[in-house]
Amino acid sequence: MSDSLKVGLLGAGVVGSQVARILAEQSGELEARVGRRLELVGVGVRDLTKERPGIDPALLTDDLESVVDRSSVVIEVMGGMEPAGALVRRALSRGSSVVTANKALLAEHLAEFSILADDNNADLYFEAAVAGAIPIVRPLRESLVGDEVNSVMGIVNGTTNYILDKMVTSGLEFDEALRQAQGLGYAEADPTADVGGHDAAAKAAILAGLAFHSDVKGSQVYCEGITEITKQDIQSAKAMNCTVKLLAVARTNGDQVAVKVHPAMVPFTHPLASVSGAYNAVFVTSREAGELMFLGPGAGGAPTASAVMGDVVTVARHIVRGGRTTSSSSYRQRQVSDIGDTRTRYFISLEVEDRPGILAKCAAVFASHNVSVQTVQQSYLEGLERRDGFSARLGFMTHEAVESDLAAVVSELKAADFVGPNVRFMRIEGS
Repeated sequence: MSDSLKVGLLGAGVVGSQVARILAEQSGELEARVGRRLELVGVGVRDLTKERPGIDPALLTDDLESVVDRSSVVIEVMGGMEPAGALVRRALSRGSSVVTANKALLAEHLAEFSILADDNNADLYFEAAVAGAIPIVRPLRESLVGDEVNSVMGIVNGTTNYILDKMVTSGLEFDEALRQAQGLGYAEADPTADVGGHDAAAKAAILAGLAFHSDVKGSQVYCEGITEITKQDIQSAKAMNCTVKLLAVARTNGDQVAVKVHPAMVPFTHPLASVSGAYNAVFVTSREAGELMFLGPGAGGAPTASAVMGDVVTVARHIVRGGRTTSSSSYRQRQVSDIGDTRTRYFISLEVEDRPGILAKCAAVFASHNVSVQTVQQSYLEGLERRDGFSARLGFMTHEAVESDLAAVVSELKAADFVGPNVRFMRIEGS
């Protein structure tokens, strides 16, 4: 065989350690697939005093730039914005191909890195950045590049899907389900990035950029987490033949793109409704291919490392055999819609006085803001649920409406003297 292909690894955490293991354990098979031996020449870490079982200590260094400078392929799995961003720029600028799983970094700098890769004839691959082992980046980037993608909707955070699944199946409140998730290792000690929707928002930006050939940044994504979801919300959804999921939603809106992350009611008939536990799934609709569903484990060291290594083999083959994949630098600037301008269906739940004319008053509020009601659900409050004379609960499912109009409905209902303080609304997606 010819000389080895030099590979540098930045980061030796959960994912990085698994990547190092695969490179060592499967070296012969990888060499056969690539056509050249993949030689790990350095593992860059921030803290040399920390034990890294399974990694040759001679490979470890805190001189991160030296790892980049010695490598034809740089694997960045250290996370964070810096120094990861500077190291990726350094690698691409010198013509080294980069494989990264850093969703936060790509959500803000994908267009910049793509231009840098094209200018220096380098590859930039990032399958592991969005949904772990699920192959979704490459289908959007390559398989569907000749098609027109209309929408991408997905469950892209396993922690929140596990929590919501437990709230649905076990009747738990949010705090109880979160504690269970933390006990099983599905949620971090500080779960803010997950339950606040920020992790999913970064992934939504990447998916939108790929799907719509647009420069979408994570900071432009409307983001709403699941911390306010209650057992009552889950019960209301079930009564409407829906479940509740934290969704990343991206769709075209004329010359604009709408990108958002929020909890939503999903009808039981939609494929995403059956995605349980910590699994991820992405549902794509396109003009020619129609509806496509991608499902699998969205996190964990081994599944994510599998996606990383798939990219490593691809870019290594490009180096050995010549050629590369054009990145996203041809993507155009498109305005990201304000959440108030987006359209979907909604469910509004409120507690009211049980007396004649109340339903008509509520309906008049909807009509005054151009929101059409599709169905109404009525139930009676029992025991401790009754308070201050509000003894009935009304649930309104709307036809598709503009979000700003719906917000005006909610605001007016909250101010009405015949409506209790607990007015809640949730978007409905996938119907």
